Amino acid sequence: MGKIGLLANPASGKDVRRLVARASVFDNQEKRAIVRRVIVGALAAGCREFVYHNDAHGIVEQALEEVGGDVCATAVDSTQMGNALDTISAARALRDAACDVVVTLGGDGTNRAFCLGWPDAPLLPISTGTNNVFPMLTEATTAGAAAGLVATGRIGDGFLKTQKCIHVAVEGERDDMALIDALLSNERFVGARALLKPHQFRSALLTRADPAATGITAIGGLMHPIDADADSGLWLEFGAGGSTVNAPIAPGLYEDVDVTAFQPLALEQTVRCSGPGVLAFDGERERTLQPDQEARLTINRGGPRVVNVPAALHRAAEIGIFRR
Repeated sequence: MGKIGLLANPASGKDVRRLVARASVFDNQEKRAIVRRVIVGALAAGCREFVYHNDAHGIVEQALEEVGGDVCATAVDSTQMGNALDTISAARALRDAACDVVVTLGGDGTNRAFCLGWPDAPLLPISTGTNNVFPMLTEATTAGAAAGLVATGRIGDGFLKTQKCIHVAVEGERDDMALIDALLSNERFVGARALLKPHQFRSALLTRADPAATGITAIGGLMHPIDADADSGLWLEFGAGGSTVNAPIAPGLYEDVDVTAFQPLALEQTVRCSGPGVLAFDGERERTLQPDQEARLTINRGGPRVVNVPAALHRAAEIGIFRR
């Protein structure tokens, strides 16, 4: 009958970029409404079994209660630490629960954390974050219907597309990953996480270079666009003496960024960078590199499998699933 996982990050869409830029706020009431619409769409598509991470604010649990009706819902065991470890733990629990599709509410950081727990997860990511390059800006009602169609198998196979990701091997430490970009800056501390000081950028590897996005991927996109589906990525080196690009490094914030070089890279091609500095993944500072400590970055097709919402609904229309 199909099983849909549900995860909403209560912290997404609320970071410091609301103060220093002009990013939108996604409060928990709106997230609850989005989850309700996802459930309604999934029910219309014939999926009635849901497994969910019971976040500290009860976003998904309350949405399920408000929908009511013929819904079978089970909470998974996961941590309640109020940070990314909760998302990683929930991803592993939803994987163990054998979810056919997982709908996530968050931004790039939320989905990166989820994929740290379940790298090849079948995902339908809905944007409720700050930098929303990876998740979709989509109506939750029809997104839920697409999730239900894929989860139940009513439209067959072929509606999950494997995404690129960046594998990060840090010398002497655990490996890491990014879905969109990995950047090394001259900063020495993780701090408030957001990347807001272009003069401290040193180098970056991008899985896609999108001039229509915001964040580091936009810098690359305004220099040399590379599509999300292309079997390549882009390497950037920053500093004076090259080109200056005026790019939206955060929602509502354009800054001049100095780029000395850029180079398209094939899949599985490795680049190296070394400390001291801070590694940022998908727009947020995460790891500190000590002096001379090396990190090796490689783009591959080891990322999550994302639902193609338009294709799923077009197929449903072709075979008349919603016709009476």
